[in-house]
Amino acid sequence: MTNSSHIDVQPRSCTVHAPATVANLVCGFDVLGMCLEAPYDLMSIKLLDERKVIMNKVEGFDLPTDPAQNTAGAPLLAMLEEVNQPIGFEVSIQKHIKPGSGIGSSAASAAGAVVAANHLLGNIFSKEDMVRFAMIGEKVASGVKHADNIAPCIYGGITLIRSIFPLDIVEIHVPELHITVVHPQIEVRTADARQILRKEVLLKDAIRQWGNIGGLVAGFMKNDYGLIGRSLEDVIIEPVRSMLIPGFDEVKQKCKQAGALGGGISGSGPSIFMLSKDEGTAKEIERVMKDIYNRIGLAQHTYVTTVNLTGVHVLDSQ
Repeated sequence: MTNSSHIDVQPRSCTVHAPATVANLVCGFDVLGMCLEAPYDLMSIKLLDERKVIMNKVEGFDLPTDPAQNTAGAPLLAMLEEVNQPIGFEVSIQKHIKPGSGIGSSAASAAGAVVAANHLLGNIFSKEDMVRFAMIGEKVASGVKHADNIAPCIYGGITLIRSIFPLDIVEIHVPELHITVVHPQIEVRTADARQILRKEVLLKDAIRQWGNIGGLVAGFMKNDYGLIGRSLEDVIIEPVRSMLIPGFDEVKQKCKQAGALGGGISGSGPSIFMLSKDEGTAKEIERVMKDIYNRIGLAQHTYVTTVNLTGVHVLDSQ
């Protein structure tokens, strides 16, 4: 438990920018993640003088206001258990990352909340501590503590979660990359997307997957775009989850033909992401994605963005 005498409770409120993330990066299920410049949520946290968490209603989304059932509230309750001081938090969110989109909506809420709260507490907790707290929000959302969205949201850039217990997060070098994301307007709940996964995999598939994960990390570290492209292959998760996403196979094939390095399902879907070396290619990929979904007759949102190297950051405090 943190000693209250070491906590500086000024300022009393702050606003943070909480970015979207892409988890898994195709082959790295639950271990790789990337932070995006867009879209992002805005979160405001106020200090209270009693030990409680108040969640204000989010306009446009039916999210729980019971903090224990909210992905931002549950991590703050856990944080208060380690702070020996009569304080609490009131949370307001401008939600721009749609829940169930597959680009880290729950992680943005959880990470944004703990970074903001930690700022108001005088930054008494480390980034690793904040990931530990924020993972509780992911458990609320999906039933499982996982950090592949949380870690890049807090650290920025690309992260490898080598281990959850104990927590071991590795920051990966980020080459110049442009990311195109399409969010077909259907919802895939993370908990549901986990339920359909096979519980056992063939050894030959596991070996191929390990090779791709190692190749992808090496490609990032070496700025080797060819290696990055060859390694963006998933033989375990994608064949199952892609069945939940209309047009997935066509999007992937035509985007690669248009110059994308590769890509796949963002998190548990339904969003699909593609990596490109330059902005021009990324925008052409966006056009390809739009054309496919317009032809299918499925509404979509698209984003052309880059890697966010800072993660959640404080915009103002008072």
